Amino acid sequence: MSLLVQKYGGTSVASIERIKQVATRIARSKRTGNDLVVVVSAMAGETNRLLALAHEISELPDEREKDVLLASGEQVSVALLTLALKELGYRARSYLGHQVRIETDRAYGKARILSIDSTKILHAISAGEVVVVAGFQGVDEEDNITTLGRGGSDTSAVALAAFLNAQACEIFTDVEGVFTTDPGICPSARKLARISYDEMIELASTGAKVLEIRSVEFAKKFAVPVHVRSTFSDAEGTWLVSEEESMTDVLVSGVACDKNEAKITLVRVPDQPGLAARIFGPIADAHIVIDMIIQNASEDGTTDLTFTVSKADHKMALKIMEKTLPEVHAKGIKVDTEIAKVSVVGVGMRTHAGVAAKMFQVLAAEGINIEMISTSEIKISVVIDAKYSELAVRVLHEAFIGKQDAV
Repeated sequence: MSLLVQKYGGTSVASIERIKQVATRIARSKRTGNDLVVVVSAMAGETNRLLALAHEISELPDEREKDVLLASGEQVSVALLTLALKELGYRARSYLGHQVRIETDRAYGKARILSIDSTKILHAISAGEVVVVAGFQGVDEEDNITTLGRGGSDTSAVALAAFLNAQACEIFTDVEGVFTTDPGICPSARKLARISYDEMIELASTGAKVLEIRSVEFAKKFAVPVHVRSTFSDAEGTWLVSEEESMTDVLVSGVACDKNEAKITLVRVPDQPGLAARIFGPIADAHIVIDMIIQNASEDGTTDLTFTVSKADHKMALKIMEKTLPEVHAKGIKVDTEIAKVSVVGVGMRTHAGVAAKMFQVLAAEGINIEMISTSEIKISVVIDAKYSELAVRVLHEAFIGKQDAV
């Protein structure tokens, strides 16, 4: 008998009818002899609705209380799905994050899972029950409710699979797997049969929405097989696997776009040692992740320092920077929220030269200006004007992937 962890996203449980369909799929898997732990997100749109309520009261809501509010969405989902399973004649039990003790750090809104107490889950499984766990949430060491950030149910599911030593983690969503790019932007995008953990980490970090980055990091660290597939189809999806030699033959596996970033520039700051630490220290203390950083050449002893953060964090980052301005003697601050980060990703870049040059040439041919550049061993990212983002994705996909067969 195999233990599987299944995760169903918000669109999969968006209505009572879809919840019943998910229950039927779970029942079918149970009948084949599998033990099941099911992780569920809030119903589609519910988290946004709750967040909007919080912002009607405060522009920058208290992070602890916001987590208490947002965690309520998953409580509804697990209860409804468990009721649906019981109606089908199956033994099932729902648990919230604090009940199975998914312990996290205290970074409200983007907490990291530290440990999971599997005692209750294993006891329920041994009793023949389907265990339904609320995704996206946990508690810190003082029992404060925490949430894991957007896509956090993916992380909940993979972490549970790791701690339970499950055979696999199935991520059910509204797409049939991981594609070479967003099919909504580029009709020639194709589904990948498999992709390496490293490639998926880079794609997730650059805007691919199919998986949350920390879930992939968990999968890689604990070697959890992850199968991304559609709730609404029985078709084989995409498997996340360790890197295989044949993958290096493919130069670029995917093109990603992220329009959820903002660019902040500190104007004419003194070019001196220790400046970056004084600027980025307070941002790190606020648990805000910096993505890209660029510093212009020094002129008259001063320089412009530009960095990007998520749009969700940019107001908080701006507030911190406004307090920091006098300390670092900056002459001003500029913010641009109309940007996009476009990236090409592939393990084949490790053994092939010229990817960056080709990328820049393709964008230049379309008159697209590059504002910032960031690279890793298997990724090249550029920041451009948001209005050109979809064009950039299409031309880069055609240039690098074209008609090559899916891996």
